[in-house]
Amino acid sequence: HRYMTYAVEVSPKAPILVDKYILGKEVEVDVIGDGTDCLLPGIMEHIERAGVHSGDSMAVYPPQTLSDGVIEQVTRYAIQLAEALEVRGLMNIQYVVADEKVYILEVNPRASRTVPYLSKITGIPMVGLATRIMLGEKLQDMGYHGGLYPSAKSIAVKAPVFSFQKLRQVDIELGPEMKSTGEVMGLDSDFPRALAKAMIASGIDLPAKGGKVICTIDDRDKAEALPLARSLHEMGYQLVATKGTAKFLNENWVPATSVMKISEGHPNMVDIIRGGDVKLLINTLSLNREIEREGRQIRRASVEMGVPCLTSLDTAKALLKALEARRTGRDLDVETVDEYCPTRG
Repeated sequence: HRYMTYAVEVSPKAPILVDKYILGKEVEVDVIGDGTDCLLPGIMEHIERAGVHSGDSMAVYPPQTLSDGVIEQVTRYAIQLAEALEVRGLMNIQYVVADEKVYILEVNPRASRTVPYLSKITGIPMVGLATRIMLGEKLQDMGYHGGLYPSAKSIAVKAPVFSFQKLRQVDIELGPEMKSTGEVMGLDSDFPRALAKAMIASGIDLPAKGGKVICTIDDRDKAEALPLARSLHEMGYQLVATKGTAKFLNENWVPATSVMKISEGHPNMVDIIRGGDVKLLINTLSLNREIEREGRQIRRASVEMGVPCLTSLDTAKALLKALEARRTGRDLDVETVDEYCPTRG
C-alpha cells in the first residue's frame, strides 16, 4: 500500500507493474542457436529458492531434483524461444519451477557468467561454437545437433564468492540485488562432495564437528530450520541462539544456549562472535525493523571476524550435506579439470 501511494504521487498517469512472487526453484540454461537448431549444453538447478539473484545463488549441474517432465518443459521452452527470437549465438534463460510447472523469468540474448562453468563441465566449446555461428556456420556443420546435450558424468557445483570484508557498507544478506564478486566450481562424482569442494573454495570451511553455531531465526523460518538445527547438534556443534530461537529449539528437544540481544546488554551476540569460537552464523532476515537492525550488526561482526554467515536456509541445508560428506572420513579427491571433464567435440 505504501509503495502504491508513492507511485501515484510521483506519476498518477503512469502504469504500475505488479509482479507475483512464486516460491519455487530457479533453473537456468545457456543455449546456442543457429537459426535452425538450438543446442542446450546443460541445465543448471539453483540451490537457493527464487528470490536470490542468480549471481549470488549456488547452482548444480546436472540438476539433482528436477523431474523428467520439468526438464522436458525447460528444453521445449528454450527451443521455442530461440526459434521465435531467431537467435544466432548464445542466449541465457532463467526459469522458476513451482508444483511441476515451469515459468519463464527472463531471457537474455547474450552470453552469461555461467558459460565458462558450463563449458568446462560439458566439454562443449560454447563461445567458439557461438562465434562460428555468427560467422555463418551451422551446428550440424560442427558436429552438434539441437536439443538437450547428454549430461556429463561428473557433478559440478557453482558457488559465489563475496568481498564483504572490503565492502564495509554492504549488508551481506542474500536477495534480488547481486553482491558477489566472483565464483568458484566444485567437481566430483558425488553431489555432496562437489558441494563440499565448492564451499571450501568459496571460503566456507567448517570442521567436521565442534565449535559454536549461532542461530538467529525469524519466526517465519523456525519450523523449517528445526531439522537443520537438530542435525548440527547431533554433529557435535554447540548451538547458541537469541532468546526466541533458543526457546523454540529447547521446546523441541534441541539443546541451545540463550544469549542476549545487542539491546539487552552484555554478553550479547556480537560479544560471542568476537570471542573467537564461533564457526558459523545462520541468520534469516526479519520484517521487524528493530530485529533486522540488530541482525545487520551481527552479520557485520561475523564478516569482521571471518565467521561464515548464511542468510538462506537453502544454503545452510547445502552446507549440512557437505558436512555429512566430510564426516565419512574419506578425503576429498583431487583431480585435474580434464580428468573430471574430458573435452567433447
